[in-house]
Amino acid sequence: MKKVVSLMLMLACSVFFAGCHEREPEPAPVSLQDDENSSYPALEFPYWDVNSLLELSQEVEEANELDVMYVPTPQDVVDKMLELVKVQKDDLVYDLGCGDGRIVVTAAKRYGCRAVGYDIDPERVKESLENVEKNNVGHLVRIEQKDIFTLDLSDANVITLYLLPSLNVKLIPQLEKLKPGSRIVSHDFRMRGVKPDKVVKLTSSEDKARHKIFLWTSPLKKRKKRKARADAGSREEIGIPNPSGPDIDGIEVRNKPALEHSEESHF
Repeated sequence: MKKVVSLMLMLACSVFFAGCHEREPEPAPVSLQDDENSSYPALEFPYWDVNSLLELSQEVEEANELDVMYVPTPQDVVDKMLELVKVQKDDLVYDLGCGDGRIVVTAAKRYGCRAVGYDIDPERVKESLENVEKNNVGHLVRIEQKDIFTLDLSDANVITLYLLPSLNVKLIPQLEKLKPGSRIVSHDFRMRGVKPDKVVKLTSSEDKARHKIFLWTSPLKKRKKRKARADAGSREEIGIPNPSGPDIDGIEVRNKPALEHSEESHF
């Protein structure tokens, strides 16, 4: 009987150790807790293999190629933008970052002008082309997948924008090559260092939010940087503040009453 039990134990041990050799140990999770005495629990993350990390890196890199997240402009804001720049039938409109193409489609349908929409995102380009086809304006509107910062804008009479302020500034060298009298309109965001001809505020009936529209004409009117007062250094040395105060991002700061309804304001 003892021999039978011994044989059974040996067999069980052989099977166990054989299984251990065949099974690869799982990598330990990554912990962000270095201090064993810390009162906070360790943060653990699942194991990432090399392929997963490479795929994630590629996704992040592709996302970084897009300068802004796509947010469509409400249609009533689009209408006001085109009204503000006084689009004419003979104009050529460029929409930089055209999204679903609503601005170029509206310009072509309402004013009969030619328009070109540019976007770097293939999904937005696809949506724009579908919108052009749906509205039967293919004879007037062209959609292209391009990096807007590589474009020659000199042929356009009207430029429409819905970009971040830093990207508007990045476009200045290209915008300075526009023909005199060309108009530039931006939804919500200004262009640092350049004085707008007009700023319109309105509340959209679509999203119930307040919006701003900035208008510039070519040649651009650069803001003059304020010169430091001659006695600024001596005032600071004795602790007296400069009454003029610093210039904030090249923008003249003025106190203005709050606007309760849509109206135009000039800077």
